[in-house]
Amino acid sequence: MGRFARSWELVKLCWQVLQQDKELVVFPIVSTIGVLIVTASFAVPGFFTGFWQGIADNGASVGLWVLIVVFYLVQYLVIVFFNSALVSAAIIRLEGGDPTLGDGLSGAWSHIGAILGYAAISATVGLVLQLLRERAGFAGAIVAALGGMAWNIVTFLVIPVLVVEGVGPITAIKRSAGLLKKTWGEQIIGSAGIGLVFGLLGLAVGVAGVVLGVLIMSAGIVALGIAVIAVAVVAIMVVSLLGATLHGIYSAAVYEYAVGGATGTFDRETLAGAFRPKTSRRGL
Repeated sequence: MGRFARSWELVKLCWQVLQQDKELVVFPIVSTIGVLIVTASFAVPGFFTGFWQGIADNGASVGLWVLIVVFYLVQYLVIVFFNSALVSAAIIRLEGGDPTLGDGLSGAWSHIGAILGYAAISATVGLVLQLLRERAGFAGAIVAALGGMAWNIVTFLVIPVLVVEGVGPITAIKRSAGLLKKTWGEQIIGSAGIGLVFGLLGLAVGVAGVVLGVLIMSAGIVALGIAVIAVAVVAIMVVSLLGATLHGIYSAAVYEYAVGGATGTFDRETLAGAFRPKTSRRGL
């Protein structure tokens, strides 16, 4: 309970930063729109040209695998780029500045080569994990879940490292892993807390909206019931976007703490408490 309380304090601190720079939520919004556009640009032409039907009739081909690889790369590039823009802006705020959207985009664009490289690595990892889930049965799903968790932990600080230190993707991954070991070991309590809080909030909003909408429709007011469910869907999206924004701010703050820099709005003792290093066995 003490660790959860500290995580909740971090959520409130992240929220304070977002209140100062509400425009930071634009980056996850644009990233989401970009992913949808990328998905549509690959899916829709294939539907109208009969490409997907041909795959269904004749099975996978080399062309399909090339398309999948390109799709993963472009999708991850969009995600990593706008995450980098968010972190760039958050770093400016945490160091006492007043960032604009242009500052974030400029910070990401100045490292576009490293971002592209990291996107390629992430896309490869994502594709391999997806293949494990789909083709290796239950054991593959377990391995993919554990592998994805490990990858997320090791790369937690990659984007802050990329945009602040200007290193390449491989060096950034190694640096992120090194900072993880040095500062707070394997227990990412704060990040898990943000995910838990916003996950539960989104679930509560969704369940309440659907139940209320169904009840209204069962009373004969169909249009109003549909509207309530639609509002609930929009609310879930808003909650998800806020959670993604706070997570980006949080990763920037943890990087600042890890390298010993100023943390601006964030309280260093709160960050230190939320990320507890593993206890040495000598002290047990």
